[in-house]
Amino acid sequence: MTSSRPAIDLLSRLVATPSISRSEGDTATLLADELTGRGFIVERHGNNVLARRAPHDPALPVVMLNSHHDTVKPSAGYTRDPFTPTIEDGRLYGLGSNDAGGSVVAMVEAFTRLRDTQLPYNLILAISAEEECSGAEGMRRLLREIEPVDMAIVGEPTSLNPAIAERGLMVLDCETVGKSGHAARGEGINALYRAIDDINRVREMKFERTSATLGDISRTVTMIDCGSMHNVVPDRCHWVVDVRPTDAYTNAETLQIIRNTLSPHTTATPRSLHLQASAIDLSHPLAVATLACGGQPYNSPTMSDMALMPFPSIKIGPGDSARSHTADEYIDLADIDRAIDTYINILLQL
Repeated sequence: MTSSRPAIDLLSRLVATPSISRSEGDTATLLADELTGRGFIVERHGNNVLARRAPHDPALPVVMLNSHHDTVKPSAGYTRDPFTPTIEDGRLYGLGSNDAGGSVVAMVEAFTRLRDTQLPYNLILAISAEEECSGAEGMRRLLREIEPVDMAIVGEPTSLNPAIAERGLMVLDCETVGKSGHAARGEGINALYRAIDDINRVREMKFERTSATLGDISRTVTMIDCGSMHNVVPDRCHWVVDVRPTDAYTNAETLQIIRNTLSPHTTATPRSLHLQASAIDLSHPLAVATLACGGQPYNSPTMSDMALMPFPSIKIGPGDSARSHTADEYIDLADIDRAIDTYINILLQL
């Protein structure tokens, strides 16, 4: 096991620098300066930081190490200053230490140690912004502005178990139309009743294809808003469906199938289509190399920037996903050591 003192020092500085999603410019500067000081070619794409090794051979495939440097807002339950890094009993406490600062600094250290190692691919390090809010200025922007990537290792707290798949997300805002009338006289067409029928259609619908890795697509109605007065038959009913797609269909295909299930009285409008499901074939070289390094492969219940990557990717990193977005967040320092070695071993086996 290697010594991770430089990684711990960098993590302490990251924790001490607020980096709430969409306001992570200071940590972007910190990381860009750090990587420049280590001798890398550094590009800044908004608050996304990209580092390259030299030379870069355009004839070779591109492997990306990726994690994110933004955080959620600190929860109200913090008993510590979330921006004061504190080391106690082998743990580093502070906002973003677990999600995903530990992965960031382990990847920076692994990238540094492989600086002069000849690899059969171009290795780049991308530390992205706006991951926590799935923002347009994060990975979506970065992938538009850099060369095509062939595969990626995504750093998130997985207890160093490889996440080989994760569901996507599609939120549908639905509106069902009826006709208003006086409730006492039974006039009008009740939009709520029509909505109930369509909600049941969504609940009971079947998809022809099932993902071998992720199973069936889930649909959950989570919100409903209808009616204005007790004696008026409602002519509009608004409801929201949380859809968790799989790799059996694209999000656009999933949307069309759901729309075809609904009655003509209901429209379904997606808030976005870009958060796709992700699953890697276990025979892919990246999966083979990762699984050879140990850990228990699993399907991740949480999303990451993998949802934005139209190429094979696998998620693995130090820390525990259960500690993400919680008060008094921390990471075990020994996990950072293990992560550095794990990333290096995966990359050397590719």
